[in-house]
Amino acid sequence: MGAFKNEKNGTWYVQFRYTDWQGLRQQKLKRGFATKREAQEWERAFLTEKKADVTMPFKTFTELYEKDVRPKLKENTWLTKEHIIKTKILPYFEHKRLCDISAKDVIAWQKEIRKQTNSSGEPLSQGYLKTIHNQLSALFNHAIKIYGLRLNPASTVGNMGKEERKEMSYWTVEEYSKFSDEMMDKPISYYAFQMLYWTGIRVGELLALTAGDFDFKNNMLTINKSYQRLHGEDVITPPKTEKSNRTIKMPQFLCDEMQEYFKMFYSPNDGDRIFPISKSYLHHEMDRGSKAAGVKRIRIHDLRHSHVSLLINQGYQAAAIADRVGHETVEITDRYTHIYPSKQNEMANTLDELWKERK
Repeated sequence: MGAFKNEKNGTWYVQFRYTDWQGLRQQKLKRGFATKREAQEWERAFLTEKKADVTMPFKTFTELYEKDVRPKLKENTWLTKEHIIKTKILPYFEHKRLCDISAKDVIAWQKEIRKQTNSSGEPLSQGYLKTIHNQLSALFNHAIKIYGLRLNPASTVGNMGKEERKEMSYWTVEEYSKFSDEMMDKPISYYAFQMLYWTGIRVGELLALTAGDFDFKNNMLTINKSYQRLHGEDVITPPKTEKSNRTIKMPQFLCDEMQEYFKMFYSPNDGDRIFPISKSYLHHEMDRGSKAAGVKRIRIHDLRHSHVSLLINQGYQAAAIADRVGHETVEITDRYTHIYPSKQNEMANTLDELWKERK
């Protein structure tokens, strides 16, 4: 290892040659290490990364995974993955070589993860267990695709949890009307919930709305961004999926109401958020309004379900609804099958008539 001491300030530095990804010989110089050991460890890690084969330590691989994957993801998506990697995966595998992790190791890891509890002392949910395992499997799949790993041991073992579908609740128009009446004492709350219920947009999409997104002449609303609160800062990101970029036709009454809301601003700029509130504020208002109105408390996201359910009950087809709310058609048919009117009775009666005719 080429570690050297700087006699002027007592720090250490490394200087060495390596072959880059183009096969060219390069020289590397890195200064400012407090000890010789730190300098040597940095050099070792650097060369391991450049070598980047399946014999690298698992921890080194996860660092490469971050560099490869993070730029492609929304920040909050990466933060979720990062938390799982650091708290549920690395503590068990960081010192093993990537190629040495076997299916037996994954089974032992699953047993340990199943023993863990959440902040309330309860076992981890089946849905979260599935998410944790999926992240480990995603790491191995990336190693196969990019770094030459032969097999995915997590895939060989199979998942340790199962998907949990949260029960969808929704408000009828009558229930929502009772709730919205209670919101009228706070205009920003009233208009925010009007937008959520009557357009079906996501909360993040609502909180990112600006005056420039509204075309009152044509009753159109453009959805092309989402609001996040990350690391204590307001962050505007692209919407959840590519299909989430869409234009929504608003009912006339909602256009009229939003124009009234805009008049409450001194002079709204096209780029200013028109709902400068937080998700926690809306949660608090949901608690207050549902209690005062005497209606069941639903989640804020259930207002989106309420909008979809309302359109289904009005007879609109899945494809048209999917375009409006930014879903794939199959998501609408899969998630809301229980709401669509069943054709089973009609089918059975048709078969019965055919048999009678045959007789």
